This record gives sequence, C-alpha cells and structure tokens, in this order.
Amino acid sequence: MAEAQETINGAIITFFSTASAVGKTLVGTNTAAELAREGYRVCLVDFDLQFGDVCNYLQIMPENTVADVQQGMATEGADCHVEDYLTPYEHEAAGFYVMAAPLQLDEAYNIRTQPMKIMLQHLQSLFDYIVVDTTSMFSELNLAVLDMSTVVIFLGIRDFFPTIKNMSIGNETLKNLHYDRNKLRIVLNRSDSQTDISLEMVEKTLGERFYHILPNDFRAASQSIKSGVPLVLNAERTELGAALRELVYRSTNQEYVDDYEQPQQQADGGFFSRLFGGKE
Repeated sequence: MAEAQETINGAIITFFSTASAVGKTLVGTNTAAELAREGYRVCLVDFDLQFGDVCNYLQIMPENTVADVQQGMATEGADCHVEDYLTPYEHEAAGFYVMAAPLQLDEAYNIRTQPMKIMLQHLQSLFDYIVVDTTSMFSELNLAVLDMSTVVIFLGIRDFFPTIKNMSIGNETLKNLHYDRNKLRIVLNRSDSQTDISLEMVEKTLGERFYHILPNDFRAASQSIKSGVPLVLNAERTELGAALRELVYRSTNQEYVDDYEQPQQQADGGFFSRLFGGKE
C-alpha cells in the first residue's frame, strides 16, 4: 500500500469490559462501520488476542495479524509498513480496515506491549479513527491502550450479580487511573434482557448513571453476525441499530439525527483508493 498523503492524529475509541460476552465486538464493529459510513478513515483493531472475533463477525479472512506486524517490526525495524498488514472490509460503499487478532494461541501469548503501542501510533497517522476491541482484563497491553485512548467505552450487562460486582470493581479501577471524566463512558448493553436485577440497582451499585443504554435484540444481532453485515449498514432498520448509531454520534461529539441513508459510491473509486492512493 502507498503512504497516505496527509499526516493526521486519529482518535482512539476503545471498548473495554471486566466481563466476557457483554457485546464488545458487536458494538465495536458497528462503531467502525458507522464511522466509515459517515466517510471517515477507520481502522478496527482486534486486541482480544486469544479469542478475537472481529473477523468472524465481519466474515473476512485475514492474511496477516498483529503477530505478523510484531514480527515485521522485529526484522524490518522502521522500514516496517503497518498498513501492509491490514485486511479490508467493505459493504456497499462503506469500507474500513481491520487489524486482526492472532490466528494461533501461541502467537497471542507472545504479543508484546511496546510494538503494539508503536503500531497504534502509526495507525493514528493514517486514520481518523482507530476502534479497539479488547479482552476483558486489566492486562499490560490493555492498560497501555486505555492510556492512549481518546474515549473508553466501558461496556456492561446486568445478567447476574457477579457481573455487576465485576463491573463496579472495573469502573472504580478506571476512575482510580485518574483519566479525564470525559474520556470514560459507561454503557449498558442488552438493557431489556430478562433479569431480576433492576437498572436502578445497577446504577446505585456503580454510583453513577449509564452514559448510554443499548436495547436487547438477539435476532438482529445474530443475523448481523451470520451475514457479516453490521447493523448500522443493514437496509433493515432496527432499534438496536439506531441505538448503536446514536452511541457513535455521542462518543464523537456529533449531534445525532436519525436520517439513516446508505452511503453513495465515491466517484474517485471508493474509500480504499482515497486512503492509500488507489493501491489496495
């Protein structure tokens, strides 16, 4: 791929949780897709190193992963072009790039933090937004990513009391890291799931109200994953898709207007040609 023709400093939006199966990947892929639909240059990074599902959710097969980037940096040094390891995703006229998680478990164990920080910094010079999906723990890599992030979406659900406890501990830990208050946004996913735990009880435990609430729609979410088309790009309008779009607008300080339209094909050859000078 050719180098981008302008230098930018892309914002990093990171999705984090202290519990598994809370919907980070679904929300992250839709965030990347909606930003791309709006015309931004977007890269989605899968840092759920052991069990990353971004490529499965988008139905794409990567040729390279973060493990290959790390190896490239070790052998090529400053001559390593991170953009050469990206996998493109495109639906209709909305397109973005994916930096895939390792394909082998042993590769995941060998990923080091410093090369990944360098990789993110390089991606910031190429993209308007870098969306990061993380694993559910306060690992060295996750803490480094949280430090670099412009916005951290802390995602939770209210299915069981242990999940609520972990959410509360995670939220308190994030507060103790002394990030700017505008950086952290706590979001409730699958808000109307069948449970005896009330929203009021969860917010009382957390000591604050949720920044945004996403409804539960198992059918729409499952169909989206099966088809590889994020809800925000699907022609079928859903309440969950609209709530995801609103979260993206709020997280990027844009006024939300529910005027969804499919993006138009660009006359100059599309998003990928604009980003890397016509060389894909």
